[in-house]
Amino acid sequence: MKKGPSYTKTIDFRDQDEIFAVFGEFDKNLREIEEDYGVSVYARGNSVTISGERNSVEDSAKRLMDIRKGVSPAVENNGSGYIRTPTGKEIKPMSPKQSEYISAMEEKDIVVAIGPAGTGKTFLACVQAVKCLKKGIVDRVVLTRPVVEAGEKLGFLPGDLHEKVNPYLRPLYDAFYTLIGPAKFQKYRADEVIEIVPLAYMRGRTLDDSMIILDEAQNTSSGQMKMFLTRLGFNSKVVITGDITQVDLDQHKVSGLIEIQDVLRNIEDVGFIYFTKADVVRHRLVKKIIDAYNRFKKDT
Repeated sequence: MKKGPSYTKTIDFRDQDEIFAVFGEFDKNLREIEEDYGVSVYARGNSVTISGERNSVEDSAKRLMDIRKGVSPAVENNGSGYIRTPTGKEIKPMSPKQSEYISAMEEKDIVVAIGPAGTGKTFLACVQAVKCLKKGIVDRVVLTRPVVEAGEKLGFLPGDLHEKVNPYLRPLYDAFYTLIGPAKFQKYRADEVIEIVPLAYMRGRTLDDSMIILDEAQNTSSGQMKMFLTRLGFNSKVVITGDITQVDLDQHKVSGLIEIQDVLRNIEDVGFIYFTKADVVRHRLVKKIIDAYNRFKKDT
């Protein structure tokens, strides 16, 4: 069958941020379009040109525009907790409790999320951080965890600060890799739009215009929790996440996450969200594993 004459179509984009979102990591979406429709796609500046048979080019352009519609405005304009990743995957609340959590983060200056692994506590906090950045609500995001396995004494570990704490903060990296992609994440890190720091290095700072996430908060001491909370500056928001059944502190230390429930209970601008095993959204076996451990503890 004889092919028709070559046909081209050019699509212009607003800026590099929109291009990054639509093209996907390493231009993954463009490569898929080339393979699916048998066209050639060339990106230059803020434009992309598609070449091939007319019908294939038109179908390719429609698909690219569909991705654009779904990806580009989502983080900026949707206040319901729905966003799309650079690969086009929609991120939305998967349970009523997750919806409640997102609403609390929208409305409160401090939100404390307590519950088992797999309920989306940390991931949704990172989703909210991306939304706040895109909307201009905050200028930066600060992510922190207590490095309890190293006793917060990091000097004896090999490497610079980044190398010392990277294994402990990796879950936060993973969340942002999913939400904005590795390249954009690394750019934000280089520009100090996103800062990831162990809790021990937060002392003495005041954080204005920031979204501050404290993860694994069950492993903070009472003193560390007070220190962390008093870092809150003007126009900032705090999200604290943890699982009070997974405390790794020495037995004589009180968990700051357990104590905070009584200390801040009656402050109006502080919201508490409690997840249960029913809210687990990971692999179906995670719920069964949680149940099994709960039964084991009761029997021993």
